[in-house]
Amino acid sequence: ACRGIGYVYLHKGEWHQAIPWLERGLEVCRVWDIPLLLYLVSSTLGYAYVLAGRVSDALPLLEQSVATEAMGVMRGRVHVWLSEAYLRLGRLDEALAVAVRGLECCRTHAQQGEQAWALRLLVEIYAHRLPPETELAEASCREALALAEELGMRPLVAHCYRGLGMLYAQTG
Repeated sequence: ACRGIGYVYLHKGEWHQAIPWLERGLEVCRVWDIPLLLYLVSSTLGYAYVLAGRVSDALPLLEQSVATEAMGVMRGRVHVWLSEAYLRLGRLDEALAVAVRGLECCRTHAQQGEQAWALRLLVEIYAHRLPPETELAEASCREALALAEELGMRPLVAHCYRGLGMLYAQTG
């Protein structure tokens, strides 16, 4: 229940509300020794920490979650979350490698929505590299945009257009 409430707050963009619920859920999983839920809660809490700027707190939770086999079909999403943490730390090579693995997982499990988010993250990674990998960023953005429009993912569509605008501004 704590993970569910935290997850809803997280996707509403209210990570400050999500964190206490997810921390409580993590403690319950540890006390009652519930390994599968432990990884679900810890990965979600890790991403909430990333969004809140607490990347150093997020990293161990996300790295541990990626390393476990228990994640199953959530593996792609957790890779993308870990990749975003690496990006925020400026560890671009690691961010790229993990994002590509996450994208492959999403494609393997036919998770088109997650795939679109993974592609959007690749746009940011390519744009932050020195020099920026403009063609790869634009191709990833257009692919993410096409998927997002097809699936009716309006917030992601907006992120894609913003990403293209920023990319074009950056590259002149």
